[in-house]
Amino acid sequence: MTDRQLPAGLHPDTLAVRTAVDRSQYGENSEALYLTSGYVQPTAQASARRFAGEEDGYTYGRTGNPTVTSFEQRLAAMEGTEAAMATASGMAAVMLMCFSLLRAGDHVIYSQSMFGSTMKLIGSEFARFGVESTSVSQTDVDAWRAAVRPTTKLLFAETPTNPLTEVCDIAALADIAHKAGALLCVDNCFATPALQRPVTLGADIVMHSGTKFLDGQGRVMAGALCAPEAMVRDKFLPVQKNAGMVLSPFNAWVVLKGLETLNIRLKAQSAAALDIARWLEQHPAVSRVFYPGLPSHPQYALAMRQMSGVGGAVLSFDVKAADAAQARARAFHVLDSLQVLSLCTNLGDTKTLLAHPASTSHGKLSEAQRQAAGIGQGLIRLAVGLEHLDDMKADLLRGLDTLNSIQ
Repeated sequence: MTDRQLPAGLHPDTLAVRTAVDRSQYGENSEALYLTSGYVQPTAQASARRFAGEEDGYTYGRTGNPTVTSFEQRLAAMEGTEAAMATASGMAAVMLMCFSLLRAGDHVIYSQSMFGSTMKLIGSEFARFGVESTSVSQTDVDAWRAAVRPTTKLLFAETPTNPLTEVCDIAALADIAHKAGALLCVDNCFATPALQRPVTLGADIVMHSGTKFLDGQGRVMAGALCAPEAMVRDKFLPVQKNAGMVLSPFNAWVVLKGLETLNIRLKAQSAAALDIARWLEQHPAVSRVFYPGLPSHPQYALAMRQMSGVGGAVLSFDVKAADAAQARARAFHVLDSLQVLSLCTNLGDTKTLLAHPASTSHGKLSEAQRQAAGIGQGLIRLAVGLEHLDDMKADLLRGLDTLNSIQ
């Protein structure tokens, strides 16, 4: 919010508070929430020029809104991209990207460890329109390279992944994509620009589910694509105008204000997540902990380089069990024993949230797909909030310390 252009070289923490459209004539300090579906035009000629794209100006709620613009400008500034396009949800952002950049006969390579809905959308839904795809190991650079075809147009990775926190080498994938004449999109939902800026490592597009850490309090749905200005203007905007997967002004305002505290929230939550991950590694009922901030994580060194030396606020762990049926029963016992923390499939909230991926986020995948992604029945995802560490641990122990009662 400024009446003049911000100086160059500001830190992301400052951009997260100050980047927005100009103040109105009323001089508001907090960014204004513009709730309107239409805009009064100064003249018929100006209206014609604006609708033709020959003059800047808002015309209709589906094609632009000042509050939404503020969110887009702020997120782009934090990610280090020229522009951003806001959408109604994270999945709407994926849909917008695919509709804008792909056509029948094109080929997409994506991680087999991605969010379940993303895998279904690309691997199944877009296949109906002739878009081909190949899923590969998140961490195997050679597998990504081997999957490239002459028709490959897009590589899509999520890092860290949901829920196993696998980390991909963004720079290596960018090199593969660009040598093939393709684009690299990175889902930066878990790390956010507070920890990781994929474009500095070569990514072309950064995708966000603003529903998660960007909002930070589990209030609204939102999504975004951060990309070069020409791509946003010439590729994304025309499709969004016709398809209408727009972000509401109210939701944009909520996430816009959430961005102001993103850095301090995520760093505090990440510190707590590291403490809990270390603690869970020592618990006799836990067979394995998946967290990029632990030296035991297979991509620990890469994660520390890419994520500013911080592991993020999401981890997963497997409970010990003899077979899949017992693993599911034991995981459910831990979740049903909670009295303080929440059983909830969202993440990025100030409240600590736990989920059972095999029956929720990845429940619609085939068993073969779940096995390929490493999603077992005993896996629990834990998105760390801002409660006191002692209270988080005590609540987890209600289930972990009573697992012997589960056959």
